[in-house]
Amino acid sequence: MPELFIDGEWVRAVAGGRRDVVNPFDATVLTTVDDADETDVDHAVRAARRAFDSGAWSGLPTRARADVLYRVHRYLLRDKEEIARTETLDTGKTLAESRIDVEDVANAFRYFAEIADKDGGRVLDVGSDVLSRVVHQPVGVCALIAPWNYPLLQASWKVAPALAAGNTFVLKPSETTPLSTVRMVRLIVEAGVPPGVVNLVLGPGDVVGAAMTAHPEVDLVSFTGGLATGRRIMASAAEGVKTVALELGGKNPNIVFDDCDADAALDYALDAAFLHSGQVCSAGSRLLVQEGIHDRFVKKLAERAARIRLGDGLLPETESGPLSSAEHRGKVEEYLKTGRAEGATLVTGGRRPETAELSRGFFLQPTVFANCDRSMRIVQEEIFGPVVTVERFAGEEEAVALANDTRYGLAGGVWTSEASRAQRVANALRHGTVWINDFHPYVPQAEWGGFGRSGIGRELGVAGLREYQETKHIYQNLAPAPSGWFKG
Repeated sequence: MPELFIDGEWVRAVAGGRRDVVNPFDATVLTTVDDADETDVDHAVRAARRAFDSGAWSGLPTRARADVLYRVHRYLLRDKEEIARTETLDTGKTLAESRIDVEDVANAFRYFAEIADKDGGRVLDVGSDVLSRVVHQPVGVCALIAPWNYPLLQASWKVAPALAAGNTFVLKPSETTPLSTVRMVRLIVEAGVPPGVVNLVLGPGDVVGAAMTAHPEVDLVSFTGGLATGRRIMASAAEGVKTVALELGGKNPNIVFDDCDADAALDYALDAAFLHSGQVCSAGSRLLVQEGIHDRFVKKLAERAARIRLGDGLLPETESGPLSSAEHRGKVEEYLKTGRAEGATLVTGGRRPETAELSRGFFLQPTVFANCDRSMRIVQEEIFGPVVTVERFAGEEEAVALANDTRYGLAGGVWTSEASRAQRVANALRHGTVWINDFHPYVPQAEWGGFGRSGIGRELGVAGLREYQETKHIYQNLAPAPSGWFKG
């Protein structure tokens, strides 16, 4: 069955391109999918433009659009097990993580359905003979580009608000993990969107993604991925003065003060660093530990990290899966070499597992580097793998300075039993999300995004809907009469 969806039809790539999708657990081929090119992108964008201009979706009452999103929510929960299994096969993450992802995706559709009709704009009091309104309208045709680490979740954060606002779109998942996104599009079609509103193209970013961002009929580009690609997208979008929303990752500090609940902080430090093998944009990959508990905390962290059970994400005993691809594992291994060369102390991990059952997959052992400092590349740069660096600090002021000494600013954590300190540090951190005595949770009602080079704009929350809307002022004179300005 074809995997491209353009103008209401499942179609083959025009040039006949195909691509293998590989299971990162054992490098076997899961399936082969269509590989689009610039011609397919052009067809998809023009279909989205026709659908938008026709008003078939944007012209519907907001409640009618919301009803479609509610149906998508129900269908996702109906098919949760099948979709979760697909996500695990595609990404390597554990089935437990994939089930949570599907639930979170469903919640995102429900949330944007709930708020879609809650804002009728503002009426301004500018005089009895004037009706002055500020309203929000859909931005138009959106190019949505999602990453490989959370392919379904990150796509939903774009698709749900785009649809709720009345836009049409072309969606591109990562070429390495497209399968769950194809499944989601099938559910959206089942829910009843008109032809041309939803379009799906598969293929590499340097071909398909580049064609999407440069296309003159695209009004908005939303991208989640790496900093270098984000820069190229900004440059391309600037040619057409397109709206851009970017989430470009992070190098996220997790600050542990010596007065915290150390057992809880240790558990969450493991979660922060090694969930999904560290392939998380908000991973707590920079661990900052106060000197009073530093040595024993690092010792316990390394002992626990060494016991994390690697394996097939479909098996219930597996706690962490492989990296996404052989290429990505190679990039992470280069950082392991760099860390040793820079003088960091390798406490545990740092190599591929030696067990035969893991030899075909793209695995790396959970890795802890101690005695790190801000001069090191492994501390400055996003590794995006199962690697945590540990820095020591003396007091609160130093902790804040270290945590903010980054070009990124996506997320951070603070562990302390002192409520006033928790609030002071949270307020001082230049990061888009700050957790206190926790790490990683998010809710669809709260905005997600970063400071600095972590990106532009926000996803989720009311601001996540606003990203897909234009603001318009409508001023009506209710009692028009000659102005008399010119006398002749």
